[in-house]
Amino acid sequence: MTYIGRFAPSPTGPLHFGSLVAALASWLDARAAGGRWLLRMEDLDRARAHTGAAREILRQLERLGLGWDGPVSYQSARTASYEHSLEQLQRAGVVYACGCTRQEIADSTLAIDGSRIYPGTCRNGIAPGRRARTLRLRTTAAPIRFHDRLQGELTQSVAREVGDFVLRRADGAPAYQLAVVVDDADQGVTDVVRGADLLDSTPRQILLQQLLGLPTPRYLHVPVALDAAGEKLSKQSGAVSADAPDLERALAFLGHAPPGPMPARELLDWARRHWDPARIPRQRAIRA
Repeated sequence: MTYIGRFAPSPTGPLHFGSLVAALASWLDARAAGGRWLLRMEDLDRARAHTGAAREILRQLERLGLGWDGPVSYQSARTASYEHSLEQLQRAGVVYACGCTRQEIADSTLAIDGSRIYPGTCRNGIAPGRRARTLRLRTTAAPIRFHDRLQGELTQSVAREVGDFVLRRADGAPAYQLAVVVDDADQGVTDVVRGADLLDSTPRQILLQQLLGLPTPRYLHVPVALDAAGEKLSKQSGAVSADAPDLERALAFLGHAPPGPMPARELLDWARRHWDPARIPRQRAIRA
């Protein structure tokens, strides 16, 4: 089976060190396996997307030497595919309309990923006088078990630890969890390598794969880069744009410190030949 990996940034600004770590790990894992590496822009959230950010990310990847295979995929051009999968779930009877606002859910128990566990207010129908805002998946208590190539064996009860999660947002856009599952299946992705901040989303995605009859790729979640204050590096917190000099530091972050200084092209070739996921630190987050 041909290895197919992918990198899926959101065009909310240029790549910073944290996103470079995820891109580099994904690229190296694909290239070391002699596989393909696809590029996808997760641009469904129009409010957060910045004009020109997608083009800048492409230029950054080119400058860094992280070339991709095939055309770039844009989620904003694939809404029909998401709607088709949503309709399939609706026919299966596992989707229901929800009229709750974020404010109304704000007092609910915290979920494993820091969001709020939906209390099931609209599970049996929306209260009279309320209108539907979102569509949610009706989860079950059956645990989701999966193997992460770095983090090991993991189990999560989506119903208990997350609750019924959103498939279509209040603005009408497909939710991330649905879109990423459909995209990975349609692109034939066999291996997902990404930051450990998405580790807790994986059971939701596996649940959707099972309900839609789609294959489950292998997963490898690498540590997230933190700033000096212990917060995740992000574009919103002002993380600076990454460039070629950051490659060596990113490799060291991933447990692959090179033997000495070398040009970027040679550095990537060395890293590809020496890539070993077992050398990556198992922590979910590390200060950069």
